[in-house]
Amino acid sequence: MFSEDEKIEVCNCNVLHADIIKNVKAHMIDEELLYDLSDLYKIFGDTTRVKILHVLSLSEMCVCDISALLKMKQSSVSHQLKTLRTAKLVKYRRDGKVVYYSLDDDHVKQIFNQGLAHLTEK
Repeated sequence: MFSEDEKIEVCNCNVLHADIIKNVKAHMIDEELLYDLSDLYKIFGDTTRVKILHVLSLSEMCVCDISALLKMKQSSVSHQLKTLRTAKLVKYRRDGKVVYYSLDDDHVKQIFNQGLAHLTEK
């Protein structure tokens, strides 16, 4: 099935390392929180949302400006902004009839920048 070069290394150990298991188990995060974390990263799995996060990392913007910049329909941008708001990644403020969007906090920019740094490191 596999050539010599493609062999997959497996653990031939049949002894459990109880001390390691006990230590890791004591530090494991609650499963519900892990599901929430997974959902957060799913938000970043959409190119349009990542583009919106990118432009909002550079400046606060209204839907019209984001739509023009990304060459998208306002309804599509609004839909994605709603998803980002629900995930607490963006916030908005109203100035008269205009609604301006920005990143919710510095953590969002850090998450974005960490992913970018990972992809661009040599």
